[in-house]
Amino acid sequence: MSRTTPPRPVDVTAVFPQLAPLVRTATRLHPRPGSPTPHDSSVGGPLLWPADEPWPHCDGPHVWDQVNAPLSPEDVRLQRRIQAAVASRPHGIPETARYTPEEQATNERINAGHPWPVGPIAMLPVAQLYGRDVPLLRPPGRFGADLLQVLWCPFDHPAHPRTALFWRSVAAVTDVLYTPPEPPAVQFPGYLPEPCLLEPEQVTEYPHVMELSTELQQQLGDWSTWQTAGAAVDSYYAPAPQELYTDKLSIAPGWKAGGWTRWGLTDPVPRVCSACGTEAEPLLTIATTEWGAGTDNWAPEEDQANPTATLPGYPPANYTMIDLARGYDLQLHVCPASPDHPHIELIQ
Repeated sequence: MSRTTPPRPVDVTAVFPQLAPLVRTATRLHPRPGSPTPHDSSVGGPLLWPADEPWPHCDGPHVWDQVNAPLSPEDVRLQRRIQAAVASRPHGIPETARYTPEEQATNERINAGHPWPVGPIAMLPVAQLYGRDVPLLRPPGRFGADLLQVLWCPFDHPAHPRTALFWRSVAAVTDVLYTPPEPPAVQFPGYLPEPCLLEPEQVTEYPHVMELSTELQQQLGDWSTWQTAGAAVDSYYAPAPQELYTDKLSIAPGWKAGGWTRWGLTDPVPRVCSACGTEAEPLLTIATTEWGAGTDNWAPEEDQANPTATLPGYPPANYTMIDLARGYDLQLHVCPASPDHPHIELIQ
């Protein structure tokens, strides 16, 4: 199944022509649970990793507050299976009564935690993007690179997982590593992605309102200007017109490649390559949820057509089961001058 973003309710460049030169194309990835192989673009799936190349490990430091005991990846998966089984049972009885004795005993064992790991930690696959699916992914100066692989250490460094990026040529991988090592534990269950296949879709984006000029921000705040768009303008936004632009017209929520940077946790800050001073560009947004309050109008038409479907995770539409900083996104920015320069991690 493909996923289709509904048309935007307003042609924003017809109302504000100054936005037209600022347009960018983003690729919404639309991850949905599945069984990816190394030959698929995926989130949390197996990677097309060369058998003769060492698997990346994180040397730490790995510190914790001793409040949340780490869990093994297998225990996280087992707990998710139990939660899914309980959710499928009749809801006419208290939730605690919907667990079998075996499930209760398993949960008690899992909640007791896992010994804190010592030494280097094997990194987890987070995303694999083939150029055939996301054609905008072309690293500068890396001829023939048509595959991006993103991994992370499932422990905070200091406030979110540390990521590693690998660009490679698909044709150069002739012998695949099918059984990579797994970390002995993850700091939080939300740091273990649920395997998902992708349904890429290109959409149009405009900058976050805080990255626009003061003059244009003021114009976006003038409700009378918005009213020139006619009946398509939702009067709900009359007291705060800029929110119409933010919620429905500028930046797509969820997992995406490219496009514009999201803000909200902080005001915009410089994203400058530490190696050469070039302004870094958005590469990949790792999202906690595909949409949320105020952005549910971005939900694909195929999902809106089935509103009674149970959405996994918390918050809803958390198909990957990833949870970053209690519901935020991790945005990776890269230097356009060289893929070998350090990338930038941004929580927003």
